[in-house]
Amino acid sequence: MPMFPRRDPDSFAFRDVQYEKDGWVARITINRPHNYNAYSTPALQEMATAFHDASGDDGIAVVVFTGAGDKAFCTGGDVKEYEQEYTRRPRDYWKYMTCFKSYIESITNCSKPVIARVNGMAVGGGNESQLACDLAVMGEHAFIAQVGTSVGSVACGGSTQWLPLHVGDRKARGILFLNQRYPAFTSLAMGLVNVVVPTVKDGSGRWRTTFTNGRTFLADWNTDPWENPFETRVTPEEISKAAKGKDGYSLDFTLMDEVIADLSDQIVHKFFECTRYTKAQVNFWKDLAWHATAGHARDWLAIHYTSLEPYEGMTAFVEKRAADYEGLRKRAAEGASSEFLWGPYTLECPECGAKGLPEQFEHCGRCGAALAPAAVT
Repeated sequence: MPMFPRRDPDSFAFRDVQYEKDGWVARITINRPHNYNAYSTPALQEMATAFHDASGDDGIAVVVFTGAGDKAFCTGGDVKEYEQEYTRRPRDYWKYMTCFKSYIESITNCSKPVIARVNGMAVGGGNESQLACDLAVMGEHAFIAQVGTSVGSVACGGSTQWLPLHVGDRKARGILFLNQRYPAFTSLAMGLVNVVVPTVKDGSGRWRTTFTNGRTFLADWNTDPWENPFETRVTPEEISKAAKGKDGYSLDFTLMDEVIADLSDQIVHKFFECTRYTKAQVNFWKDLAWHATAGHARDWLAIHYTSLEPYEGMTAFVEKRAADYEGLRKRAAEGASSEFLWGPYTLECPECGAKGLPEQFEHCGRCGAALAPAAVT
């Protein structure tokens, strides 16, 4: 019996992940469409297990990584889980980041090329997930975005490390600081993905995007930047109609899956050990940036989760309101605390002796006695 026997994907009994093997191709799908394929802590653990299994399976040549449904590839971490669990127990965020780190490294260290099937928005950790992959095929209806500085976090789970390698320093800073959305063809032009395929059909069943020279898709190996490759091009309004199924518009992933099948077949027909070591070599700069920063990113984020920024950002997201960015800035500018919700823990109750009460409290939370205001320093 071999030391590393092949396993049936069903034997893992995953709950948040679909895992399939078909011929030489393994398919790993984040199966959480109810929250736009945001990964939970258990989902991270399941995906890492699936990638480890595919990596060691000699019957697999390529891994296709995607999200369930047609709206999202992945939208990063589950913000509701963050708000409910990790802003309350920041020490556990270090443990969470250990799970996330193992997940990302299961992709980058996978001995097989991994193709991201970007079938919808790739936001936050979703973009980091597709950046960890070797190749990316994106539907024209999808977009890429980072949101860390908008929700009280930092995109140091791959984006701060790898975006400069993909798009250059200045563009990376724009993506990370401004948190704007980058449509599919823009993402291709910037170097975020390899291929963009039409996915929007009108009520007559015709693709809304068509190309010159008989092309059926645009790829980084067949697009001349000095010509217009489009005969017709889908509009944002048509993308919206297709996403909502209005006026007969629909999303169709036929071409996406044809392109991925062709890429997978090309990989199958290469020497597998040469391919594995080629990946190890090409990973040098990604590994260098990752391993130089991921450890202290894990610690900084865990410490930062004790502060007001993630509390305000995550709570605003869950409550579906705008975060009070300027309010926190004003606190700091006026010399008040921007780290604690009700100020630093400086007061002591004169009645019951309770210590470490927030300086903005007027009454003791233990006995209700009036508190003297904190001394101004």
